[in-house]
Amino acid sequence: MTYPRELIDPIIIKNKAFDLEGFVFGNGDFSPDIMLIGEAPGEVEIRTGIPFTGRSGKELDKTLAIAGLTRNQVYITSIVRSRPFGKKTIIDKTGQKIEKRPNRMPKKQEILLHAPLLDYEITQVQPKLIIALGGCALKRLIDNKMTISESHGNIWHGKIKQLGADSNYMPSKQAYDIFPTFHPAAIFYNRKIEQNLIADWEKLKEILIAKAL
Repeated sequence: MTYPRELIDPIIIKNKAFDLEGFVFGNGDFSPDIMLIGEAPGEVEIRTGIPFTGRSGKELDKTLAIAGLTRNQVYITSIVRSRPFGKKTIIDKTGQKIEKRPNRMPKKQEILLHAPLLDYEITQVQPKLIIALGGCALKRLIDNKMTISESHGNIWHGKIKQLGADSNYMPSKQAYDIFPTFHPAAIFYNRKIEQNLIADWEKLKEILIAKAL
């Protein structure tokens, strides 16, 4: 996919006002039926330049396989394209202070900054089905009040949020099918969701067969 410089350059420049680093482009089939939208790249993704190449990437590959999919059949992106990092000072074994920059969730203003790029990608890809990976993607696309725990595994159909000329979100002209499910990294923090996660992707396989996707 070709990304207009006039779209990307202002985002990269404005990134400097936030605790964001690097930039990762979307990856995969550029004319797919299915689009996956995650949260933001992590430290590994910033190094590789490819979304979902860290530990969460291995989990994503496993779940894609459950639905009978591979990365070559989907387009993968995220609501924020640069890595949001926190700042933390720790004391090592020698007593020295070490500055850490751990991954963190993106803030509302960071999501807003990258909103034009996600809108552009969705318009270009025109997916028949969007898989929202995690609560951040779900809230960005549909509603801030929606949660993955309540909506995962069920198709939602309607107009999604896109950025208007006044820098506020407005409903898209087109309606989309959204399939919310857990972010692949969520399993590292809560193993109790594993069965629900697997069930979601098994159900997705049935949906894909029914839709002939």
